[in-house]
Amino acid sequence: MIKACIFDVFGTLVDWRASIAKEAQAILSPLDISLDWGAFADAWRDQYEPAMEEVRSGRLPFSKLDVLHRRNLDVILGAYGLDQVDEATRCHLNLAWHRLDAWPDVASGLNLLRQKYVLAPCSNGNISLMVGLARRNGFVWDAVLGAEVAHAYKPMPVVYTSAAAAFDLTPEQTLMVAAHSSDLAAAAAAGLRTAFVARPDEQGPGLGEKVPGTPVDYSVKSILELAEILCA
Repeated sequence: MIKACIFDVFGTLVDWRASIAKEAQAILSPLDISLDWGAFADAWRDQYEPAMEEVRSGRLPFSKLDVLHRRNLDVILGAYGLDQVDEATRCHLNLAWHRLDAWPDVASGLNLLRQKYVLAPCSNGNISLMVGLARRNGFVWDAVLGAEVAHAYKPMPVVYTSAAAAFDLTPEQTLMVAAHSSDLAAAAAAGLRTAFVARPDEQGPGLGEKVPGTPVDYSVKSILELAEILCA
């Protein structure tokens, strides 16, 4: 019954923490700034859900994730006492989210899945961000779906159902793939099939989800493993 696979991106397909830590160090250390770069990445990411909740609650109008990331970056730089960081540097650093590196299994797994299924990201990231990650990492999508298309952020049901509808499919014909149980629980509640991908090091060594915390249709250790099962 599955005709399309849609994917969470941050953490599931790309290693946001290591990538942001590396980018922040490369951009800020020439300014004589020395930090715990992993902690800086965590602090920036910790602003992610609260910022989206401002949109989900209606306290903020819908904004692209790039806009929220920049708002969050300004907050974090202030908290670190780094108000001296200039505008051009802030803009460059904010676009680090467009330059995240994929986990090593992803490109080959997506290429195998695409032989049988249509594929799209279903991310809170905006379209230009998703395109940047695709071009950097060799992801080949049939469409770019998610928050900017639905004009809402996950886990709101419309994000998942609008992704299925974009391919003229029912939710039951659409598989949501993610490394986060909360994302998969919301997708399942919206009627989608679900696949959990373990990313045990997403939030630092041993700090990611190793097993699903919600019932799923598939539980795998990599996108390539999922492809081998679905394309058998």
